[in-house]
Amino acid sequence: MAFNLIDSVKSLISPDLVGRAAGMLGESESGITRAVSGIVPSVFAGVLNKAGSGDAAGVLNMAKDAANTGILANLGGVLSGGGLLNKGAEMLRGLFGEKTANVTSAVSNFAGIKESSSSSLMSMLAPAALGVLGKHAIDNNMSSGGLLSFLNTQKDSILNSVPSGMNLAGALGLGSLASIGGKLSNALTGIKDTSAKVAHMAESGAERAAGGMRWLLPLLLIVLAIGLIWYFMRGCNASERASTMVDTAARAVDTAARSAVTPPARESVKVRLPDGTELNAYKGGVEEQLVAFLNDPNSRPGRNVWFDFDNVNFRTGSAEITPESQPQVRDVVLILKAFPRCKIKIGGYTDKTGDSAANLKLSQERADAVVAALRADGASASQVTGGEGYGSQFAKADANAPDEERMKDRRISVSVRDK
Repeated sequence: MAFNLIDSVKSLISPDLVGRAAGMLGESESGITRAVSGIVPSVFAGVLNKAGSGDAAGVLNMAKDAANTGILANLGGVLSGGGLLNKGAEMLRGLFGEKTANVTSAVSNFAGIKESSSSSLMSMLAPAALGVLGKHAIDNNMSSGGLLSFLNTQKDSILNSVPSGMNLAGALGLGSLASIGGKLSNALTGIKDTSAKVAHMAESGAERAAGGMRWLLPLLLIVLAIGLIWYFMRGCNASERASTMVDTAARAVDTAARSAVTPPARESVKVRLPDGTELNAYKGGVEEQLVAFLNDPNSRPGRNVWFDFDNVNFRTGSAEITPESQPQVRDVVLILKAFPRCKIKIGGYTDKTGDSAANLKLSQERADAVVAALRADGASASQVTGGEGYGSQFAKADANAPDEERMKDRRISVSVRDK
């Protein structure tokens, strides 16, 4: 029989446990049973939403942590309060963030129990649900990508288990729960696309390396031939010329060898937000810089405070944001929600190549596209105040400079105007 998350958690909740919970919370057993029927799928809907929003690694770590608490062997013990109940409340905030109170209220209204009872039950069942998921992930040695694939097989069962009389979508600020499933599918598709691109890049790199070796051998033979000519030639000037030719060829070989070295991979870091959300980012990236600035009591916002996005890109010559850019857009939205007083402005920049008027227009369109993407992903208009394109006005590299220098001028930045 196929593994089912909802059924696995419900199997842990015995009639005796329901009776004990009802007695301790001062509620009817029917009210507790009704609340449980809403809480279990709601917790997993939060898991789907968080994983689909680009934080599958955070969900995986949270689930494994829950599994390692030992809660699955002593679910009834959580009712007595203490550390596990507090841990459960922390996990709920990690899943729902600022929407936690809304979900608690939705369960309370649906089940006809006190909000305090709803909160206690959710704090008990959240680590139980995550523990079941974590144990399954550990038993099957899942990566974050594997977790996304598994959740994709469970999403219909989870979302269909949410009681029709409970407005979970409204509590989460969504038009419908179907959007959660859509985000998860898109996240899984993004991983598959990325894997395919990595494989293609690796294959292309191998082909380029092989191609490099094809011309490297003849070049070495040329160097050897020049060396022999130099050995047999007479006269000081001829010897010096031959020596220079040998040095030049040798430097060419050395340059080719160095260019074949793969640059080091960027270091990944976890960036923790005040609401408990953890972002998967790169060390020194915009997420880490932005959060550090907002957390620093001595930092001062203003029109000269800018941070460059390091993973937001566009289709060549257009203002269409690539799908691979979406996780960083989503990260900035989560940062804004965690710092509700923060206000930002988006800036667009180009290099000096091409027509300056066209560059200015493109930079404005790209800044506007990022503003639209941030707002579409949930950022409020009051926090994302707008965007401005500056064209090549602040470009540093000359129009004839190598592309690796000019690409630093082609960027999108975020300016912190209030915090």
